[in-house]
Amino acid sequence: MKKLKVAVIGVGNISQFHIEAYMKNPNAELYAFCDINEKTLNAKGAQYGVERLYLDKDKMLSELPEIDLVSVCTWNSAHAECTIAALNAGKNVLCEKPMALNAEEAAAMVEAAQRNNRLLMMGFVRRFGNDATVLKDFIDAGDMGEIYYGKASYLRRAGAPSGWFGDKSRAGGGPLIDIGVHVLDLSRYLAGSPKPVSVYGATFYKLGNRKDIKLRGNYLSAGDESNEVYDVEDLATAMIRFDNGFVLSLEASFSLNIGGDVGEIQLFGTKGGAKIDPQLHLYTEQNGYLTNVEFDAPTALNFNGLFDNEINHFVDCCKDGRECRSPGTDGVEVAKILDAIYRSAKTGHEVAL
Repeated sequence: MKKLKVAVIGVGNISQFHIEAYMKNPNAELYAFCDINEKTLNAKGAQYGVERLYLDKDKMLSELPEIDLVSVCTWNSAHAECTIAALNAGKNVLCEKPMALNAEEAAAMVEAAQRNNRLLMMGFVRRFGNDATVLKDFIDAGDMGEIYYGKASYLRRAGAPSGWFGDKSRAGGGPLIDIGVHVLDLSRYLAGSPKPVSVYGATFYKLGNRKDIKLRGNYLSAGDESNEVYDVEDLATAMIRFDNGFVLSLEASFSLNIGGDVGEIQLFGTKGGAKIDPQLHLYTEQNGYLTNVEFDAPTALNFNGLFDNEINHFVDCCKDGRECRSPGTDGVEVAKILDAIYRSAKTGHEVAL
């Protein structure tokens, strides 16, 4: 069977995880790169032995009709444009999170996929961690009962990325849309992918990017910029209600005066509870006793290898028609939530969806 030819649009830092995963997949051939930064493009081409290099996505798509799959790894404001162009060219697309700047753009991406009968998969990579897979097995088996409440936190003490991540025009927002989307989507996915019905949110612009801190997190974009813009929130929080009764408390920060970085979700059900931090913990009761579940190989329950799992799933979906675990329609629902949080924060009122 012939290998599927892969193009990557946007070859900044996040792309390396896609690229290296494709290189490991026996059914994929890394075929072409595209980026608007010629220096970065040439460097990545040399690093990975890719000779078909383009500064313009439309030229690449028209000159290389044999491309089968496209990973979109650009900054957020280009996700919709690049994804729709690739779908219109008849390619299957894996788009990095967040799906787009807003739900309107996200819906247009799904419409393009449906119109062209192509797969649009969202890069919700946390769905592909071993921790999520094992916990989903327990949930689907009914071991947690009805999941009715969750807490999702992704907090950095001083971890604002450099470059475009602080520019709202390109990023769409700060920690909420960048890292908060990971725990938001994972919590919703594990709770059965319910539809959001209302959101109350708040955002804060208090500490900024804290570049004055001497020892801080090293979170970088593909390249620093001399006239760096930073106009995004440094903390966001929200309470989200879903149509099945599930309620999620969400918080995300780039800068917050806490003891250390936090990345975890907690889910609470009528039969048991769970926590991923990133290790998986299960809490239940048996024979009248409160009990905790221990796994024989706990190191296998973190999220190591999740990009490999994600890329392998994408390739299998395109090659064998497997049902997609993170379809574009899920990205639209998450985009609606993000829009509502920012809208609620601006108005000070709950937003109904």
